Amino acid sequence: MDTKALVTRIEEHIRSHALIPPGGEVLCLVSGGADSTALWHVLRMLGYDVTALHVNHHLRGEESEEDARFCAERLGAEVVDTPPAKTEAELRDLRYSYATDRLRATGHTASDQVETVLYRLASSGKPGGIKPSREDGVVRPLLTVWRDETEAYCRAVEIPFRVDSSNRETKRGLIREQIVPLLRQLDERAERNLLALAEGRPGRLTDLLSQVEGSARVDLGGGVQAVREYDRIWLERGPVRLDGEVRWGGWRISSSLPGLQVRGWRAGDRLAGRRKKLQDVFVDAKVPRSEREAWPLVVRGDEVVAVPGIVEAEGVQAEYVQD
Repeated sequence: MDTKALVTRIEEHIRSHALIPPGGEVLCLVSGGADSTALWHVLRMLGYDVTALHVNHHLRGEESEEDARFCAERLGAEVVDTPPAKTEAELRDLRYSYATDRLRATGHTASDQVETVLYRLASSGKPGGIKPSREDGVVRPLLTVWRDETEAYCRAVEIPFRVDSSNRETKRGLIREQIVPLLRQLDERAERNLLALAEGRPGRLTDLLSQVEGSARVDLGGGVQAVREYDRIWLERGPVRLDGEVRWGGWRISSSLPGLQVRGWRAGDRLAGRRKKLQDVFVDAKVPRSEREAWPLVVRGDEVVAVPGIVEAEGVQAEYVQD
């Protein structure tokens, strides 16, 4: 299990959808399962100010009490007890009724996304999916991660997690245990195709192309984003962890410093510790506007540390090796 790669993918998703401010506060809604446990651990690894909340529905007797104890003792979660609820929808509404004044994160994964698409197709004929962020301040940082990956992550970093024995009795459990495996037999790409349908990539790209005001970006998957600034469109690679050496176009960039990434230029970027905008740096260096989008930047978080060939930084080496 490449835990670094998984953490990077989650960070890219968070940044591309502006789910959590850099270093900001976020409350994880935790059940004790692998998904929410991995979420809690990864967000802490990324430097966010993480707290946790567990909602105890008392549906499974002593097993529910053990889940609550696990979340309190291992994840430092505040535990709240809920009144009785009869349906899955009521249980969901109760979970989201707490801490509405704070930014909350849930452990929904790409696997949950696929199950949601299938359920909505069957129940309404419409392929709706889970939003990366809700209007009431709930965000989903793990929507690009599969359920088996959260379990593998927990095992790799040696943190335990709970298993909900009642999952198989739910509608999601039926989809998970019976329908998805059958679809996988029809075509091994079934889940990824359903995920693409949920994300609405073609539709969002159409929306991006139909506008000419302001700026916007669309995640196309595979670490590629479509970026528009007014009437100009280009494709941009997502941030790549600078772990040893990175090739970016004709550039070879290397560093042994921790926490660095390489990405393309974004409007509003500034040099770390300075007020000067990168746009002005490019102008001073006489870099044509047509070349700026493809120019690599070395960043730590949202701060630009180095601009290869223009702004050097101690501990970062960059060489242009291709004409």
